[in-house]
Amino acid sequence: MGSADFRSVADAIAADIAAGRLPPGAKLPPQRDFAYAQGIAVSTASRVYAELGRRGLVTGEVGRGTYVRSAPGRNGLLQPEPPPAAIDLQRTHSRLPEQEAVLAETLAALAGEGGAMAFGQYGPAGTPQAQAIAAAFLARDGHSPDPADILFTGNGRQALAAALAALAAPGERIACEPLTYPMVKAIAARLGITLVPVAMDAEGMCPDALLQAHRANPLSGVYLQPTLQNPLGATMGPGRRSALAAMLTQTGLTAIEDAVYGFLADARPLACLAPDRVILVDSLSKRVMPSLTLGLVAAPPPLTDRLAASIRQGAWTALGLALAAGMHWMAGGSATALAAVKRRDAAARQVIARAALADLRVVGDSRAYHLWLELPETWRAEAFAAAALRQGIALIPAPAFAVAPGHAPNAVRLALAVPSHDELAAALRRLRRLAFAGDDQVVE
Repeated sequence: MGSADFRSVADAIAADIAAGRLPPGAKLPPQRDFAYAQGIAVSTASRVYAELGRRGLVTGEVGRGTYVRSAPGRNGLLQPEPPPAAIDLQRTHSRLPEQEAVLAETLAALAGEGGAMAFGQYGPAGTPQAQAIAAAFLARDGHSPDPADILFTGNGRQALAAALAALAAPGERIACEPLTYPMVKAIAARLGITLVPVAMDAEGMCPDALLQAHRANPLSGVYLQPTLQNPLGATMGPGRRSALAAMLTQTGLTAIEDAVYGFLADARPLACLAPDRVILVDSLSKRVMPSLTLGLVAAPPPLTDRLAASIRQGAWTALGLALAAGMHWMAGGSATALAAVKRRDAAARQVIARAALADLRVVGDSRAYHLWLELPETWRAEAFAAAALRQGIALIPAPAFAVAPGHAPNAVRLALAVPSHDELAAALRRLRRLAFAGDDQVVE
């Protein structure tokens, strides 16, 4: 069978998926059985399954089989936005009453100042005043970034994209945790960068595994979240941070430290231990609000110019209004005050979640706005996510976070930030009942 023929078989399966004849979560036959039923060679069946995977229609799980995806998309790189009517357990942006007051006060203050800065256009470095404010805001445990090395982007995702582009050219390799932030997967794919999964444990990335990966095939850098890692919630202890910093110095590798959840914990940033080997990336999206935000980059001095060029080339510079608002929040204390409120809120939501999910295995940090739910063997992650959505609850299955296709655990991530406390408790109790019901007992 030629290439056109194997694609025609894939087209037929795709049509069945589109028509609902193969619903989300449906298991495809083993490739040998599929080949026999279709009257094709096993090698051709393998090409059909690979083509369906390339189109983002199915997901293959090692030892479990091949399944129709719950939300078809290109290789699971991006999850769709949750439907408006669904209870949102996908996003970790909290919306608290205090934020409304901060927004109103900020806009009034900027208008009262005449708004000159808000109407201005700035490069990656913003202004010297903005750099000084951001450097003081990011200072931790005796480590104060040099204001001249502070850069700004429109949001944290843009800061990550700029850092990845500055470290690696298309075709080069960046190490990361085996389960990682899905947007980093999407950014790396767009930039032509290969992500290399490096083993992690309960404290995050293992330094020895990183060294082994670098020796096997040189890396161009590392991306990681040392604090409240997404999706597992792992936080590195002081010993692990010191060991990883020493490994960066030994290998000459540069790490991108994603500190977006750092405001919820008091852990010392990796950048404090290896300031010349770590690009610290943060933002005000989760601390303050996503609708008017600012990305922050504390660059190692040798990389500041390269990172600034990356920001310019990507058109990722911050807008004047966001820069002015960010300065107001960081200098005036609003960002710090909201962080304290959100710490209490995240802890309260964790208590609600763990009570509602009693008897199920959950993994995570009691300070985080997200939780990892390991599913009973009667479920697959994709099928559970599809069943939950049919019950009006949007969540993200493990394959969205997996760097290596087919190696996702049987789990889902639950974001706890968006619903009210009562809505959250009710939704999680429904998920608990769904988990114990099992895939074959769910009545549509």
